[in-house]
Amino acid sequence: MGFYKPEEEETEQKVVRAPLPHGREVIGIIDQRLGGNKMMVSCVDGKSRNCRVPGRLKRKLWLRPADVVIVEPWELDNTKGDILLKYKPNQIEWLKKNGYLEKEEMEF
Repeated sequence: MGFYKPEEEETEQKVVRAPLPHGREVIGIIDQRLGGNKMMVSCVDGKSRNCRVPGRLKRKLWLRPADVVIVEPWELDNTKGDILLKYKPNQIEWLKKNGYLEKEEMEF
């Protein structure tokens, strides 16, 4: 038996289906795996970064080219960064629909 709270229904909140980048983080698409835990990522800000998967996420994140990820650039070297999160397919569609990620055209 649930409790009815009408004041919660009246306040309309924006539904966010995917975690968005905060602070210095940017969205990127993996271009190429370089071996080990490193890969080239083209970021939305126009830069291509050599990114790595931190050790705490190495076994959790399985990444392939064309995956959409959140990258945190390094403070000292802006051409490198860490991959923090991989988006799922439904989250990628939500990002495209809301304008966070431009729709890419197929090259083939």
